[in-house]
Amino acid sequence: MKAKAIVVRAHGGAEVIEYTEVDVADPGPDEVRIRQHAIGLNYIDVYYRTGLYSSALPHGLGFEGAGVVEAVGSNVRFLKAGDRVAYPQGPLGAYSELRTMPVATVVKLPAKISFEQGAAVMLKGLTVQYLFRQTYRLQGHETILFHAAAGGVGLIACQWARALGVKLIGTVSSPEKAALAKKAGAWQTIDYSKQNFVERVLALTGGKKLPVVYDGVGKTTWEGSLDCIEPRGLMVSFGNASGAVTGVAIGILAQKGSLFLTRPTLATHIVPRARLEASSEELFDLMIAGKIKVDIEQRYALADAAQAHRDLEARKTVGSTVLLPQ
Repeated sequence: MKAKAIVVRAHGGAEVIEYTEVDVADPGPDEVRIRQHAIGLNYIDVYYRTGLYSSALPHGLGFEGAGVVEAVGSNVRFLKAGDRVAYPQGPLGAYSELRTMPVATVVKLPAKISFEQGAAVMLKGLTVQYLFRQTYRLQGHETILFHAAAGGVGLIACQWARALGVKLIGTVSSPEKAALAKKAGAWQTIDYSKQNFVERVLALTGGKKLPVVYDGVGKTTWEGSLDCIEPRGLMVSFGNASGAVTGVAIGILAQKGSLFLTRPTLATHIVPRARLEASSEELFDLMIAGKIKVDIEQRYALADAAQAHRDLEARKTVGSTVLLPQ
C-alpha cells in the first residue's frame, strides 16, 4: 500500500525534508495500521532531522499522531478496525498519511477529544504528566520554575500546575508569550530576553530558592537553573532547545547545594503498558473536565513540513502545532 510521507535522506536543515510516496506494510502480529488524521509537531523532530539524535538514514520524522485504525495484527486484542486512537511515541515516521507501527504506545482516544487535540497533546501532555507526577511528584503547595512556558509543553504545564494548586514561574521570550503563559495558568512569568531569570526568581519568592526546576531549553539556561534550586533540590533537564548541555563537571552539583540531577525521557515513563494507560487517562480526564485545553495555534499541510520546521526553529510558533495529511 502506498502513502505520502516525509523522508529524510541526509541530516541537515529544513531543506532535507522530502515529501514523497512510501510503501506501508500490512500489520504484523503486534502492530496496527493507522489512517492518520493529524500529526503533532515537536522540537524533538528537529533533533532527529539535524542528527543531534541519531537514527539510520534514510528515516521518517515524527513520533506523535492520531487517527483511525484500519487493520490490526493477530495478537492485538484491545483495538479493532474503526477505533479512534492516538499515540505519543513509536518508531520515527509519524509524518505520514498512513502508517504501520507497534501497538505498544497506541491508546484509544475518547470521543470528546478531537484528532487534532489528540495529535497535539499526547507527547507533550504525557511529558508533563511524567514531569509533574512521576519525576518529581508535585503535591500542590510548591513554587516551581518551568522554562519555555509558552511552548507546547509549557502551556500544558501551566494548566496542569494550576489544576494542582502549584505556583509556576515560567520563562518566556516576549510579552505576547508572557500573556499566553499567564492565561494558561502561570503564577508569574519572566522575560529572559530582558531580565535575569535567577534574580527575578529570587525577587518573586522573597529570596527563597525552589525545590525543582524543569528545564527543556538546555545549554543557555543550565547554570542559571542550578542557581534557582534550594539545597538538595532537583534539576530536571528534559530537553535541548538551545543546544545540549555538555562538559559538565558533576562537582558543580555539590557547589550549588548537594543538588540532584536527572535527564528523563518519556519512553521510560510509559512502561509497562498499565502506566501508559493510567497516565493517558489522567491527561484525558483533565482535558474532558476543561482543566487542560489544547488550542491548535498553527496548522500546516503535511507537504509543508519543511516550513513548519523553519517556523519552529525561528520561535515563530506558540502553543501546539499540527501537520494535516492531504
